[in-house]
Amino acid sequence: MAQSVAQRIAAELQVDPRQVAAAIGLLDAGATVPFIARYRKEATAGLDDNHLRELEKQLSYQRSMDERREVILKAIGAQGKLTAELANAIQQADSKTCLEDLYLPFKKKRRTKGEIARAAGLAPLAQELLADPSQNPEIRATHYLNPAQGITDPASALEGARFILAERLAEDAALLHRLREHAWQHGLLVSEGVKSAPENAAKFSDYVHYREAIRKIPSHRALALLRGRRERVLSLRLVMPDELDEPRSSASAGERMVAAHLGLGQGSRPGDRWLADMVRFTWRVKLLTRLETDLFARLKAAAESEAIRVFGCNLRDLLLAAPAGAHVVLGIDPGLRTGCKLAVVDATGKLLITTTIYPHAPKHHWDEAIASLAALAQKYQVTLVAIGNGTASRETQKLVGDLSRAHPGLGLTDVMVSEAGASVYSASQRAADEFPDLDVSLRGAVSIARRVQDPLAELVKIEPRSIGVGQYQHDVGQAELASALDTVVEDCVNAVGVDLNTASAALLTHVSGLSPALAERVIAYRDNGQGFRRRDELKAVSRFGAKTYEQAAGFLRIRDGEQPLDASAVHPEAYAVVERIATARGCPIAALIGNVDLLRTINPADFTDERFGIPTVTDILRELEKPGRDPRPEFRSAHFREGVETLGDLVTGMILEGVVTNVTNFGAFVDIGVHQDGLVHISAMAEHFVRDPREVTKPGDVVKVRVIEVDLARKRIALSMRLTGDGPGMARGKHNSREKERGPATAMAAAFRKHQQP
Repeated sequence: MAQSVAQRIAAELQVDPRQVAAAIGLLDAGATVPFIARYRKEATAGLDDNHLRELEKQLSYQRSMDERREVILKAIGAQGKLTAELANAIQQADSKTCLEDLYLPFKKKRRTKGEIARAAGLAPLAQELLADPSQNPEIRATHYLNPAQGITDPASALEGARFILAERLAEDAALLHRLREHAWQHGLLVSEGVKSAPENAAKFSDYVHYREAIRKIPSHRALALLRGRRERVLSLRLVMPDELDEPRSSASAGERMVAAHLGLGQGSRPGDRWLADMVRFTWRVKLLTRLETDLFARLKAAAESEAIRVFGCNLRDLLLAAPAGAHVVLGIDPGLRTGCKLAVVDATGKLLITTTIYPHAPKHHWDEAIASLAALAQKYQVTLVAIGNGTASRETQKLVGDLSRAHPGLGLTDVMVSEAGASVYSASQRAADEFPDLDVSLRGAVSIARRVQDPLAELVKIEPRSIGVGQYQHDVGQAELASALDTVVEDCVNAVGVDLNTASAALLTHVSGLSPALAERVIAYRDNGQGFRRRDELKAVSRFGAKTYEQAAGFLRIRDGEQPLDASAVHPEAYAVVERIATARGCPIAALIGNVDLLRTINPADFTDERFGIPTVTDILRELEKPGRDPRPEFRSAHFREGVETLGDLVTGMILEGVVTNVTNFGAFVDIGVHQDGLVHISAMAEHFVRDPREVTKPGDVVKVRVIEVDLARKRIALSMRLTGDGPGMARGKHNSREKERGPATAMAAAFRKHQQP
């Protein structure tokens, strides 16, 4: 069975089954995806982390499929109804839906009208009428009257026969599969408003009279529709195109498919009309209802999967945003009535001091605030000022501008920083453990300051779902979302690497092979001594076994330690390879590190052995060129335009600089410094057609945008990344036909309204 699982996954991923089998073996042995992707390339023939994550997901699905398969086989076998043909069909089923279709006739269910009819002896009547439509149904029904069972006339007998055949068809796996795929390809989802809708109905106004091919509905729209139904604002139904116009003079496509499955024609025999009525009843009452349930579930599953994917991509970009590095940072959590909370952290993120100033209404202590900021900056040699982008952020940025003009010698640079999740962190147990004597309101300022230094190190302390870079994140399965986001965090942490002597427990927890408990033990060991001088000291940490060391060591860095390779991503198991290279070149290991000219003369094939092949040796040489290199981009900050601080300051046509805060399937949201993100719709992201907004931008990018329209009443801003006018990108967008009538600005605003999360 294990081999068949590997083959099925290989076919899904379009890779060699041997690669999949090797990866499964490593995963089953306890290896993590980051470890396999980085240090076991020979075994998997170079499967990357994306392949491995999908493989891991598929492995879980296929194994749960096999478990369900065995349960079904045993259940049907216990009933004595398991034929060789059925067993083979169950073994060959390639999805849980197919499995459940096959099991449906054998499931225990409540007493149905079909079962009651069978108990009354009407099964032979149903079979006779189906087999020979030339018989008169009313006449044949007189032979099956059973007053004791409530069958007192031909009409009740024929009704029972109809229920028997309808239920049989509704449990026919082959028919269900064909109808389901036909409905997915051709069906329409029709949405209407509910008359007695609650007060929040206005935000679903775009869907009150709406229809769209179900397979073409994008994930964000599907989740909005399903939320509207859940909140009793919208009613949704599945409709086939040929059933929209009634009355009809001929059978629908669905009815014709059911009739064809039974081998029925459009004859004029006595039983043909009865069978046609039975087929119509079965389609409308049994099958269409079942298909609607199945396809809505399929739509929801696909929409959730896509929403989780988008959230994961955005989270990855946010975690891998450029770090400012070793600066002394003054973090400001802006506020009006409660004041601006300040925190200064040193170049390693250590908290130096906190305080509060009151430059804004109602106290207006502007000059005193500038004096306080200047004193802090001078005393602690601050070089960066990080300002949270919440309430009073632009007013506070103006304050820092006045500070820089009044004290140019300080050489300050101010940066606007997203506050997303800062309040969650401030009130968390993790923050309480880190700063037990610090007021909750001041912890946010510390987090803001540290986010500039190293976004990854700080954001891992916050539950990913609280960072706010998803779409409809509360409408998707929370367990699936949490699992997916946790893997993103793990991949990001291990891609960057972790300084063993400075990393927090939150950061260490995401290192390959480390658990929260083991991370705490590592920190306790570090704090009880003088820190780690060599990687192999980890083996002295309580419960840090050989397997954990193998999984974690390559991702943990020791700067200025006794072994220079400990500062790199070279795994300790491969140190011998580096030693052979150094010996062959007649120099110490330290002389190899960073010596690009020398390293590029080395042929990886000369240093392979039975354990380490060309992929690993090549990785080692690249790492030696830039040991411990950070894969993140260079730090850059946006400069918001002076005098543009509120929606009322915006003017159509303005060119502004901003920061991308979120990317969805329909566009990107950009912070332009007015306390309300604007939307760049996908149709306005470039001069060419854009299929995926992530092809153009990602969270954290600094971009220039043009203001298209401002809706003050609804607090919405439509933006364009085409700075010189509406080009062909708009014409190729989805809303092209309406744009010709209303103009690009109005069309953009309409697109904005259509795609906003209710």
